Amino acid sequence: MSNRGTRVNELVKREISDILHTRYQGDAVNITITEVAVSSDLRSARVYYSILGDEGTSYLAEKFFAARHREIRQEMSKRIVLKYLPRLRFIEDDSIARGTEVLKIIDEIDAEEDQD
Repeated sequence: MSNRGTRVNELVKREISDILHTRYQGDAVNITITEVAVSSDLRSARVYYSILGDEGTSYLAEKFFAARHREIRQEMSKRIVLKYLPRLRFIEDDSIARGTEVLKIIDEIDAEEDQD
């Protein structure tokens, strides 16, 4: 990825995080923006987020983004000047949960080896 693309991704990530944690403090307290991937033509962006909590919290976050994605984009338009403002698609990032599961399996294997 180009240096400009990386800078745009980080800028969008920082602004969305700031919007969530200032404007939507109560609703977005469990949400962390982990990564943003803006297309090279700046027309669309995939916003990856992680959740602290269970599946119920995940469902609420999904509903939150479905209801608020236009407001977030509108607020972002006031903060960022780009040729095109990307359309946002929010995707849950489950890499933290998968990493935790892998560590749990490794711990179980280590515990079995210690017993032998």
